[in-house]
Amino acid sequence: MTPPTRERTPTILAMGGGGFTSQPGDPALDELVLELSGRREPRILFLPTASGDPNEQIASFHATYGNRAALATVLSLFRRHGDPRTLREIVLAHDVVYVGGGSMRNLLAIWVAHGLDVVLREAWEKGVVLAGLSAGAMCWFEGGCTKSFGPPDANPGLGFLPGSLTVHADGEPERLPVWLEAVRTGELPGGWAADDGVGLVFEGTELARVVSARPGTAAVRVDAVGGELVRTRLDPELLGAGPLATRPLPDDIREWRRTRYGR
Repeated sequence: MTPPTRERTPTILAMGGGGFTSQPGDPALDELVLELSGRREPRILFLPTASGDPNEQIASFHATYGNRAALATVLSLFRRHGDPRTLREIVLAHDVVYVGGGSMRNLLAIWVAHGLDVVLREAWEKGVVLAGLSAGAMCWFEGGCTKSFGPPDANPGLGFLPGSLTVHADGEPERLPVWLEAVRTGELPGGWAADDGVGLVFEGTELARVVSARPGTAAVRVDAVGGELVRTRLDPELLGAGPLATRPLPDDIREWRRTRYGR
């Protein structure tokens, strides 16, 4: 399979939860994953590693993207017997890599053992869109709050994106106080807490927009300043409310970016 030719800003879509693996699902988020590729019929690769490559999750992926204008394939690291292609060949032949939820610790351990962490960074830098939810969202940051061992706990990530992320802020509220304390003490850098159905779109390493498939949800930016937590609520653009490309950056995100990046 010949790798597609790309000239685009590295993009990551980190979702706090939801998408095709949830009930009743978030088709607007599923569609956004494809839209971000900028292609009419993108090649999308699903990595269900974090949940051990379960058949149910793989079937949901095919049911969702098999009926869209996309070429959908799955990379199972538990079932690669006899495949002569390298992981690099497989990943770079796609426009989008979508990572499912599950155990963040197990996900990263398996990726590192296979060298997939290095391949994914190359793919991102070459313009392959990286998308993921839950563990598949937190993995791109410097750290996150995982429940891999049961109770919520801080865990380092790949560090493609600066800062940390905690997910399921509304669906699993027990994560939030653990993450906040990790940020306050410096165990994790400041970052974002995202509700289910909310997506953070990063262009390069900067937050470009916050979107949501569910009314009433939001993300929060939290930083530790002098041992105290400073919180900024980021109200998302509701997907389906108009063309994403033509909607301006919300004032709260614009102000946060001006304060952090000077623009």
